[in-house]
Amino acid sequence: MKTTIAVVEDDPGLRQQLTEILKSAPDMDCLYTVSSAEEAILRIPKNPPNIVLLDIKLPGMSGIDCLPHLKKAAPDTEILMLTIYEEAEDIFRALKAGASGYLLKSSPPDVLFEAIRDVCSGGTPLSGHIARKVVRYFQSVGQMERETEKLSARELEVLELMAVGFINKEIADKLGVSLQTVKTYVKRIYVKMHARNRMEAVRKHRA
Repeated sequence: MKTTIAVVEDDPGLRQQLTEILKSAPDMDCLYTVSSAEEAILRIPKNPPNIVLLDIKLPGMSGIDCLPHLKKAAPDTEILMLTIYEEAEDIFRALKAGASGYLLKSSPPDVLFEAIRDVCSGGTPLSGHIARKVVRYFQSVGQMERETEKLSARELEVLELMAVGFINKEIADKLGVSLQTVKTYVKRIYVKMHARNRMEAVRKHRA
């Protein structure tokens, strides 16, 4: 089954380009595109895709302000920010509001495909530049001291299950917790291990 995707982007040329790129992937399908946050709030809950590619700077409501509305109305839809902006404030506002990842529009198609597949398997992909900003932010506020880098017992348990190939839903079932709780653990693991995605976290764990 193909991963269904909706694009929220105000530039018509880029909307068309993203549509063509997404449809070139054999396991993906661009269901539709919209040009504003307001249109997204109206349309996406009626026909929710698996993934939304959401721009930040939109006419009217911003993509970040739109995020909570989409998460509430379409809770099973993952949202991947796709933007030219890499300011730390935007990054953390988006992640805090529920974004599943943050990519730059300059990312090549293969990176976009990898990010979408990573989100589908429970990851939180970040562009290389973005990941470095996340690390520098935590360093600057003193939140990456040795004791906070260590995984908790539960986080380690989640990572062990990730390492043997379980997806988030299966981990939630095994641990008897909600899917959202597992996603929270996964995000913490990424931050503490300075990992951009599931594969990198598992690789560092096994090293």
